[in-house]
Amino acid sequence: MCLLDFETHEIERMLDVSFIMKNYVYHNNVPSSLSGKRVALLFEKPSTRTRVSTELAVSMLGGIPIVLNKQDLQWSRGEPIEDTGRVLGRVVNGIGARVLNHLTLVKLKESSGVPVFNLLSDLSHPLQALADLMTIRERFGNNLIKIAFVGDGTDNVLLSLMAIVAKLGLELHIATPKELKPREDLFKIISEIADDTGSVIEFHEDPYDAVRGVHVVYTDVWVSMGQENIAEQKKKLLQNYRVTSDLMKYAVKDAIFMHCLPANRGEEVELEVIDGPKSAVWDQAENRLYTAMAVFSLFI
Repeated sequence: MCLLDFETHEIERMLDVSFIMKNYVYHNNVPSSLSGKRVALLFEKPSTRTRVSTELAVSMLGGIPIVLNKQDLQWSRGEPIEDTGRVLGRVVNGIGARVLNHLTLVKLKESSGVPVFNLLSDLSHPLQALADLMTIRERFGNNLIKIAFVGDGTDNVLLSLMAIVAKLGLELHIATPKELKPREDLFKIISEIADDTGSVIEFHEDPYDAVRGVHVVYTDVWVSMGQENIAEQKKKLLQNYRVTSDLMKYAVKDAIFMHCLPANRGEEVELEVIDGPKSAVWDQAENRLYTAMAVFSLFI
């Protein structure tokens, strides 16, 4: 349910299969590896890319996707999530869930007895990180490139990015205010992994220091769903952490811009950057399909 739960060779296998799945799709010969399998896809939060990519992934692999929003379930009326898990575990072969609280995923896993996939939680977004690395390797191969993340250091997408960077021995520079650092317990785990793999993860308060000489500049929205009560506070802290055309000049000449979407043009990123020639965000979005196909085919 988090990339920190997997060994490096397992993550590399997921990435390898993601590329294989993309090739299958482009040549119209997708294997029916989920033939007859039923997969429940639960959405507590609105979704575009995750909803489309996971539902398509299951169906293209020959499985039966059962898409359920929270309001479709008794869960929305107070039924314990454990009861939902027990019921689904009797009738499906796997559960994917996009949730507000990571503990919901833990409860689903413990109660259902079937594989549970993290389609996004407040803690992490592992399928996004796999799509991110897939996109980076399409552009730069397996070279030891440098990545910069500019924005909220507590971001769930960033946590998964840090996890995969640490596991694969890559280099990541994070520009964030000192008030918005990751959880200490999780960063301690990531730092220990990085020490073992030779990964470099450094923090900067100046975004220009973080971006200088990198191949990838990444950002995410400043305010995630469920954080509306602290929106203005976060926006004030992050007002100097916008990815601009000027900031992109400090990266290498062939650098790319990445964003997991949805984006707020003019807030965390300038329109000229996200809609410009260096933007790789649409490749990222497409690759979400292939990483979902890979993970479902490997673990259901």
